[in-house]
Amino acid sequence: MGPIKIAFLCCLLCVACSQKKPAEQPPVPVTAIRVSPQTLPANFQYVGVGKSSHIVQMRARVEGYLESIDYVEGALVHTGELMFILDQRPFVAVLEEAQGELLRQQAILWNAEQTKNRMVPLYKENAVSQKDMDDALASEWAAQAAVAIAKANVEKAEVNLSYTTIQAPVTGMASNAKFREGALISPGPDNLLTEIYVIDPIWVYFSVSSGDILKARGEAAQGLVQLPPDNRFDIEVEFADGSVLPAEGKIDFTSPSLQQSTGTMLVRTVLPNPKGYLKPGEFVSVIVKGAVRPNAIAVPQQAVMQGMNGTFVWVINEKSEAQMRPVVAGDWYKDDWIINSGLKPGDIVITQGVNKVQNNTPVTVKNWVP
Repeated sequence: MGPIKIAFLCCLLCVACSQKKPAEQPPVPVTAIRVSPQTLPANFQYVGVGKSSHIVQMRARVEGYLESIDYVEGALVHTGELMFILDQRPFVAVLEEAQGELLRQQAILWNAEQTKNRMVPLYKENAVSQKDMDDALASEWAAQAAVAIAKANVEKAEVNLSYTTIQAPVTGMASNAKFREGALISPGPDNLLTEIYVIDPIWVYFSVSSGDILKARGEAAQGLVQLPPDNRFDIEVEFADGSVLPAEGKIDFTSPSLQQSTGTMLVRTVLPNPKGYLKPGEFVSVIVKGAVRPNAIAVPQQAVMQGMNGTFVWVINEKSEAQMRPVVAGDWYKDDWIINSGLKPGDIVITQGVNKVQNNTPVTVKNWVP
């Protein structure tokens, strides 16, 4: 080897020795959570619609001209509150006539009783015949029957007169009047005066799909979910603006069969509604409460990623390195994912900074999620 080549190699060795070793990658700062099992509510949410628990159709029971409408249409009416008045004059006249007829029959009865009373001692002395005595008794009994009929006619006239003032039989929201003053009202199914919608308590109907039923049954069998005793769920109703009806209800009806057209089961719940916040026909969110998830593992939503092979999270191993961990995610609870499998108590899951790590990336936890 010539002197020139030897000198060139020496220069290369000097340059290589003078270069510094590459710096190690600093740990990536992340936010993490230490997984711990806890008992979480297992709520189920559906779309429901309010329905009146009792709709009363108001109809006249006697014929007459509508004299006045005495309630505020669309407002709350209370039991016994006056709503309509029919023209009472014909019914007052019939009542007075029946009362007069009763007085006349009572007078006839009095006379028959006096005649019989005079006849009795004469009959005992054989001063009158048996026929005369029988006639006196028959007249008295006939008069008594006539008085009874007259009393019944008076009562009937009083009842018909009372039907001319139509009162609310229940407390609820009254619909608009179907007839106006001066209309001839007749009894019958085609002469509806108005309707009253009972809204306290109020019903809420919602539908549960067969898939949800099978899922809940399967999770209960696996011990992932514990249902309340006797399936006595509590019901919470949430309005479109996020406010909640200040009362909880109970399920009081479950359809015994699924609707073939939709594959859903109809469920009804009854809730107190004294302030009338919930209206019939209003759509609401129905939250079915009472079930729990024992020993559930939940992580924040942002910690769960979706890859080509499914759902995964980033965990920190004992070397303080990030590692990808496949998981099976279940339902949501608030802002967290319920993890059905893939994590165990004590695992450290990265919640923020996941976009900066890869497998075996050194990390350091700067913040812990409480």
